[in-house]
Formats: sequence, C-alpha cells, structure tokens
Amino acid sequence: MAMNFFDQFMSPVYFGIPLMALALTLPWTLFPSATGRWLNSRVLTLQGWFVNRFTQQLLLPINLGGHKWAALFASLMIFLITLNMLGLLPYTFTPTTQLSLNMGLAVPLWLATVIIGMRNQPTHALGHLLPEGTPTLLIPVLIIIETISLFIRPLALGVRLTANLTAGHLLIQLIATAAFVLLPLMPTVAILTATLLFLLTLLEVAVAMIQAYVFVLLLSLYLQENV
Repeated sequence: MAMNFFDQFMSPVYFGIPLMALALTLPWTLFPSATGRWLNSRVLTLQGWFVNRFTQQLLLPINLGGHKWAALFASLMIFLITLNMLGLLPYTFTPTTQLSLNMGLAVPLWLATVIIGMRNQPTHALGHLLPEGTPTLLIPVLIIIETISLFIRPLALGVRLTANLTAGHLLIQLIATAAFVLLPLMPTVAILTATLLFLLTLLEVAVAMIQAYVFVLLLSLYLQENV
C-alpha cells in the first residue's frame, strides 16, 4: 500500500512512449487565442487583465533593463499555474511533481540572471559575495558561504515547488483513502473526513497558485540583483 501512494508521481507511459511531452503541451491548448474582432470576449479580457496586473506588480521594483523578461515571467507563471491546477483533477498527472522538470526550469533561468549580472556589472555582482565592512578574518569564510548560497538558489527553487506539490497530493490521497475505508465502518467519521478532504482540496488549489507565483517571484528577485 505504501508503494501505491507514490505511483501517481511516476511519469506516465503508453505503449512504451513517455507522455511527459504531451502533459506539458496540452495545457497551452486550453488558453483562448486572440481573434480579429474589435472587442475581446470576457475570457480574453479577464486573461489580459490578470497578465497585466501580474506583470506590473512583479516588475515594479525592477529597472527598465529587466522589463525585457516580462513576457517570459508571465508565460512561466501561467504555465506553472495551469500544470499545478490540472494535476488536482482525477486521473491526471502533475509534471511539476518531478524534480527533474523543476530543475530544468530553475537552473537555466537562474544561470541567465547570473550571466546578465556578470556581463553588465561584474563588480556589483561579485560584491554580493562579500558584504561591506566585513572583518578581515571572516572574508574567506563569508566568500565561501555566499558562493554556496548562490549555487543553492536553483536547487531551492526546484525542491520547494516539488516538495509542496508532492506533499499536498500525498495528503489528499491519504485522507481520501481513509474516508473510503471508514465509510462502511463509521459513516459519521467518514463524512467528517470527506469534509476535511474538500477543505484540503481548496487549500491545494491555493497552494498550486501560490507556489507558481513564488517560483516566478524569486526569479524576479534574482534578476533584480543583477540588472
């Protein structure tokens, strides 16, 4: 039984063909596309308002040089929210529970912010490794600590997203299994457990959106340090 709880996190395979690419591609078909009409539909208007508000809030503290990342951050935010939300549906697979996928998103974007900082302002970028006013004896130790913390950033991005979604899915499955087992034995307790399951599902919907926002927000903070 313990092994079955983790089967939902296995990459789906059909006739020996991995379906990870299909799981990553299909969410884009759910978004409405722009039309040639003078007035947009309500869905397109709501989508445009959300993207504009999110981009404005995210890029407000960043100077004009970092505004080139607006389209990338908005697309990544919508993409992660869609993957996280679709994974809460029955008989679906959540690609963002795979650490390899999250690291594949985190490492190149983090590395791009570091390269931009090294290219545009190398003195300022390297200055983060040694705070001003550091005692001479602590300089080697602080440089090592700050360098390690710099390289841990993409790992923290990927692990945070993976751990939060994995824990939520496991908890939902555990409570759902408990409610199913208790239903013929103690119906009252089973109903209370099902109510708890419903509230937990609502919480997981919020977690799915918040974790996508946190992922993009931390990337914007890394970009802010280097532009």
